[in-house]
Amino acid sequence: MLFRKPRASAPLEVPAAPPPASASVEEAFASPRPNDSASYIDLFPIPVAVVRRTAAGIEIDVVNQAFRRAGLGSATDSSPVVRLLGERIAQHCDSGALREEFVWQFGETIDARYFRVVIARRKNAPPDRHIVSLIDETGAQRTETSLRREMLTDSLTGLPNRGGFGDQIDGTITRDNAGAHAVMIVNMDRFSRVNACMGSLAGDELLISVARRIKGALRGRDTLARIGGDEFGVLLATDEGAADALHVAKRIQAALATPFRLSDFEIRVDCSIGIALGDEEIVEPEDLIRHAQFAVKRAKKTGKAEVYNQSTFDIVRTQFGIETRLRRAIDNGEMRLTFQPICDLASGRIVSFESLARWSHEGREISPTDFIPVAEECGLIVPLGRWAMDAAARTIANWDVRAGGYCGANLAVNLSAIQFQRDQIAPMVRHAIEAHGVAGQRLTLELTESAIVTDPDRIAATLHALKSLGTTIAMDDFGTGYSNLAYLQKLPIDVLKIDRSFVSGMLADRDKVAIVRAVLSLAQALGMRTTAEGIETNELAQTLAALGCTYGQGYLYARPLECDDAYAFLTAHSA
Repeated sequence: MLFRKPRASAPLEVPAAPPPASASVEEAFASPRPNDSASYIDLFPIPVAVVRRTAAGIEIDVVNQAFRRAGLGSATDSSPVVRLLGERIAQHCDSGALREEFVWQFGETIDARYFRVVIARRKNAPPDRHIVSLIDETGAQRTETSLRREMLTDSLTGLPNRGGFGDQIDGTITRDNAGAHAVMIVNMDRFSRVNACMGSLAGDELLISVARRIKGALRGRDTLARIGGDEFGVLLATDEGAADALHVAKRIQAALATPFRLSDFEIRVDCSIGIALGDEEIVEPEDLIRHAQFAVKRAKKTGKAEVYNQSTFDIVRTQFGIETRLRRAIDNGEMRLTFQPICDLASGRIVSFESLARWSHEGREISPTDFIPVAEECGLIVPLGRWAMDAAARTIANWDVRAGGYCGANLAVNLSAIQFQRDQIAPMVRHAIEAHGVAGQRLTLELTESAIVTDPDRIAATLHALKSLGTTIAMDDFGTGYSNLAYLQKLPIDVLKIDRSFVSGMLADRDKVAIVRAVLSLAQALGMRTTAEGIETNELAQTLAALGCTYGQGYLYARPLECDDAYAFLTAHSA
């Protein structure tokens, strides 16, 4: 009995386990039976519905509790999913696709809800029966919208910032309506001084007040933004192009004309306004903003609202090209000096040469009037000036070697006002003369009146340091700038150079003769020598000599000469 074989029993039936909650919605529906579907879909925390494609459209078979709680209905007639998405669900069913996913906005803009909708079916399921699941992304969408709004809004004024302004331009201006819009930039002058003197809180208060006044000067269809620390942008709708924009600019200037009250001070805010008109060829918002900002730079010089001009922009682009090539030319030693003789009017002897920078690029001579202003603006005037000083000292040393001693002439070198501001002039000159073994007396340093007025005390110290090296100091283009007699009396200036505008045509103009006489008398009273520029005839040279002018320079004697030609000219006139 103990070893009796047990009776065969029926196999044990184990009920099928429900799918895990982590399974996909589609995997939960191996059976098409509605009752099974109802038991499965309640396991999912997201809204889920099983729908059928019928001849009449889409009908709901069953929904889960999450679907009902989400306010998406429980029956075909009451469900917004069927009402609003029925056509799209039907198209999916008819396409035979197994899965489709998209984002759906439900409700009005203010309280809209956002769902990610998935329509799917299993391969072995009937083609007319599909599962619709919805993931609520409303919170994430509202957070994203809020963050984007904050990113595109200036926190101080509540106006759109640069990014928001660009978006508004992009959403408003198209190729079709570009001619009916313009972008205006309003740049506050002297704002940095308010911040520096009165503090950032006063600066913020001023910005808010300025924004309010500008807003009050605009029309209802115009949009204001703060796109920089002291810069506002305006998107204008224009019916008459530039005329409309300039009219709005005048209104803004008038609104800012009344002083602002800050603490115990009344501060007047001036502004520079630049305007860029819409163009169908301009497709990027940043291009319009950049063009308007370019016009602002011109407005700062002219003192009035300026409209962007393509030709002016092309000139600046050309200058950028010159800057790039000039930097390479200085680095690669492509610059050279030419030399124009200066004659003693009493004896007719050549006593000096003015060194003039010259530049040839790809076989074409670039005018100094083109590259010198570019060099001053971009800072290349410092390395250019250092090169010129070194090249002049080297040249006079070589001429002395060729002459077997003193060659009989000195060299003059021009110093830019920008160079005085940015470089240590005296150490630079000392290095050049020591490097080539040249006495300081062999060099004349020419500067303009504009170099003096920028920082008189600093310039005076620099000129005295240069005099201690033995150099001669000449004031170039005298009479064309801001002439202050006190400077002439205090500064160690040896030579006044009378500008060619007073010398050329002097014999036929009594006013010019009177000016030249006055300059010569002033120089004599101060114990200075004089050089007249622009002499082209013997009669003019003789007249200037009779009036007491010391030296003469001009085409009468020679045009600027290359180095070897200048030395040959010197030896020929010294024989």
